[in-house]
Amino acid sequence: MGINLSAQAAAFMQQVFATRRRRLFAASKSRRLCANSDHPLKFRGAGKTGIVAIMPLKKLVFVAIALALGGCLSDTLDPTPDSALKPRDKKLLANAPYLNAKPGEGWLRHYVDYSGKEKPGTVVIDTDRKFLYLVQSGGKAYRYGVTVGEEGMSWRGTATVGKKTEWPEWTPTGDILKRMPELPHYVSPGPHNPMGARALYLFQGNKDTLFRIHGTNQPEYIGQAISSGCIRMLNEDVIDLYNRVPIGATVIVI
Repeated sequence: MGINLSAQAAAFMQQVFATRRRRLFAASKSRRLCANSDHPLKFRGAGKTGIVAIMPLKKLVFVAIALALGGCLSDTLDPTPDSALKPRDKKLLANAPYLNAKPGEGWLRHYVDYSGKEKPGTVVIDTDRKFLYLVQSGGKAYRYGVTVGEEGMSWRGTATVGKKTEWPEWTPTGDILKRMPELPHYVSPGPHNPMGARALYLFQGNKDTLFRIHGTNQPEYIGQAISSGCIRMLNEDVIDLYNRVPIGATVIVI
């Protein structure tokens, strides 16, 4: 039977994750955290056309999207307003243990130019740059800073939002518990929960991919590649995204 996570247990879990991240950083600081040999999308600027030329059509589409993202011309800081939060959200977040651990301004929500061809309402996640884009009409998009999967654990592809949950509980998968057996087997909903304030579950057809877009209890790691594969957002931002994105929306992860 699951147990509620006390403040002491939550603090212990934070320490476990922090230790794991320090080890990851020490082992991988000399290489790109997002590199993945299974995905030949290894481009950064010019001089990589040889890779693009041999890619299948599906990956060429991803390259085109990435180049469009790189072509954003201007952006405007537009943080998620308090009006996006429900009274319950405000109450829970007011007692969150990380109020003084916000990321830099560049990782907050921005309203940016967008030159991609995706229709409004599409979610595009650039795992290389650590940004999530919600495409709007008129060549615009909302851009949010995110945490992405650590090396070898990131997921790329096209999916749809198959389920949405407010303040989800968290039950670590068997694979996560094998890597981190010290974690609790169940975490109750709340600001201490690694899933944060909202979760969007990604499906391909009727199959759950087991990858999520969700909030976080560690906002200081927005802009890094340290998750178990899921996409983490600031709780305020994932609430905003949850409010804007319906079930069935397309999500493209590049």
